[in-house]
Amino acid sequence: MSSAPPLLLIRRLAWLASLYIVQGLPFGFQATALPTFLRASGVSLTEIGFLDLLALPWMLKVLWSPLVDRHGGGRWGRRRSWILPLQLLLAVVCGLCAFAPPDRFLALLLGLLFSANLVAATLDIAVDGLAVDVLDTQHLGLGNIAQVVGFKVGMLLGGGLLVWASGFLGWPGLFAGMAFLVLLGLGISILQAPDRGEEARERPQVFRLARDALRAWPILLIVGTYKVGEKMADAMFGAFLVDAGYTPADLGLLLGTYGMVASLLGSVVGGLLASAMPLGRALFLTAALRVVPHALQTWMAFSSETDQLVVIGVACAEAFFGGALTTVMFAFMMAQVDRRIGATHFTLLASVEVLGKAPAAPLAGVLGDTYGYALVFACATALSLLYLVLLPMSRSRVPDLSERDSRS
Repeated sequence: MSSAPPLLLIRRLAWLASLYIVQGLPFGFQATALPTFLRASGVSLTEIGFLDLLALPWMLKVLWSPLVDRHGGGRWGRRRSWILPLQLLLAVVCGLCAFAPPDRFLALLLGLLFSANLVAATLDIAVDGLAVDVLDTQHLGLGNIAQVVGFKVGMLLGGGLLVWASGFLGWPGLFAGMAFLVLLGLGISILQAPDRGEEARERPQVFRLARDALRAWPILLIVGTYKVGEKMADAMFGAFLVDAGYTPADLGLLLGTYGMVASLLGSVVGGLLASAMPLGRALFLTAALRVVPHALQTWMAFSSETDQLVVIGVACAEAFFGGALTTVMFAFMMAQVDRRIGATHFTLLASVEVLGKAPAAPLAGVLGDTYGYALVFACATALSLLYLVLLPMSRSRVPDLSERDSRS
């Protein structure tokens, strides 16, 4: 594939960003705002604790990702034949949520939110496949800025701005606004000109190629372990600050606002790094910088240092370097993908990323209860340092992918 002209590249990146924003809308509401609405409606803490089950489609989407690669095409192209109807369906589901307030139709609302996650997760498969199809290797960093930042912006809109607006628009206005944003994204997708990069190819042998991808254990190891230490630290840092005397409102500002802004900036910087240097080098650099805030968290726990300026600095550093590493990792993952099964292969790697870090938070909780915060942060630092040793060892077993764009 030859390098895309600048205007075409800008169009592709803007489209991808709009698609990832749309996916983040319902997830942001479910992850951030839904627990507060349910608690205000008298739902028990035990029931609220099971809300993560609504996000199961995001964890299981690899099971049906081969269908997205195997089918699709016609006048709209290989990817848009999935993207357009899924965006329309997501808008319909969001519109229906407007008529299911939690204090009257809780079961219906939960069913609709599960459906929204199912549609958005399937949309994500198709959009990731589109990104693999249309982005050149040198533009993967920019493409993953669109992915990571776009999804975070969608979460901020769905779990933040629209929820704030519901104070005067009401519950129906919240989801009417969400449906409108999804329809706006649908309009952007419809207006896209036919793109040769996403045309349907000869039907691939998806399951055989996916099985071959699973045998590339060095890549799976790199992807599956990069967030373990960071996830352990993240899981306990808020609790550590609460025990140090900070209120939930304080943490909403320090972690939820300052931290999110730092994370967004880090995601942009990570994408620029991934475009400016070899991906392996960018991955090592951002992983090395990520160790610094974890070491500082360990020092805070041992010394009981919780001055507000120190907390802000450490929280922003952790969010910034974590965001940068995430964008670089996603670009690295996309560079490993076999174009013939782009949606399935990237979804497989994304699932490995999620499953790899899944045990970290429960483990951190057990360690924190038993031995205290200092050991948790020390383990997070040690695991992040160990990853720096693991990365070049595993990276040396990854084949040269400089010919990625020439794959059929």
